[in-house]
Amino acid sequence: MTSLATGPARGLALGPRLHPGDDLAPLPPLEGARWLTGWTVEPWVVLGVALVGGLYLLGVRRLRARGDRWPLGRSAAFVLGGLGLFVVATMSSLATYDTTLLSVHMIQHMILSMAVPIFLALGAPVTLALRTLPPSPRRLLLTVLHSRVVKVLSFPPLVFALYVLSPWALYFTGWYDATLHSVLVHELMHIHLVVVGSLFFWPLLGLDPVPGRVSYPLRLLLIFLTLPFHAFLGVTIMGQSTLVAGQYYPTLPMAWLPDAYDDQRFAGALLWGSGDLVALLLFAVFFTQWVRSSMAEARREDRRLDRIERREAAAARGPGPGAG
Repeated sequence: MTSLATGPARGLALGPRLHPGDDLAPLPPLEGARWLTGWTVEPWVVLGVALVGGLYLLGVRRLRARGDRWPLGRSAAFVLGGLGLFVVATMSSLATYDTTLLSVHMIQHMILSMAVPIFLALGAPVTLALRTLPPSPRRLLLTVLHSRVVKVLSFPPLVFALYVLSPWALYFTGWYDATLHSVLVHELMHIHLVVVGSLFFWPLLGLDPVPGRVSYPLRLLLIFLTLPFHAFLGVTIMGQSTLVAGQYYPTLPMAWLPDAYDDQRFAGALLWGSGDLVALLLFAVFFTQWVRSSMAEARREDRRLDRIERREAAAARGPGPGAG
């Protein structure tokens, strides 16, 4: 693994990255320009993002080539918002320092579990695939969407429980400590956060025809119910007298690091505050969608009533003079 490190004597250069399970190599303080320059080159991220983004843009190109419209906002949400934030979370200074500071990891956690899934869902990739895939792959995708496994994984109560309980399992079992000592477990945690977040937010946003979609009142209720879980988890992390991951952080060979307990309290505050902020933004999104859906339904009902009125008026006038 390599990272873009800014040492005092050599400027911007390739250097070793502090990585789970490795002999810990000191990193420079995370401050100032280091937030922008402390990037880590992860080939699997580069290849994966290029493949997924390329397939999405290819679908958009095919759609527009045949004269169909695809909103630019959806493309921007998927490519720049979803994939872009995934790159930031897994290759920027957040990734370089995610095993050095719990607070940095917590920022990464919230991006991967909330921001990335929301933006990916706003890109409506399933709808795009259904509109652009050849018949055989399209039938396969429809079979998967209607399979029993997908229906179970998208069952709202199950997904809600998985979404709110998995962070507790991560930070209050040996799972998080394992991510600090195993590269594989560390990367699997990142994937887990995105997958669980996607299972929760994809049906709630309701843009793609995926199982598990619920009515707008229930969507608002589910988001509202997540607020106390995030808040309680954040407060619990802030107030506990033991360190997350035991004595891992105090043993790191960097004198600039803050007190581990202070950083843990900051991490808990970030979890609490960012969870509430994202939930409030989702409330605004859902309310806007709800209003637009109601207005569209009202227009459809007006058109239906107009048709009925015209038919009744025509029937009242009776047949024309030359009829019969």
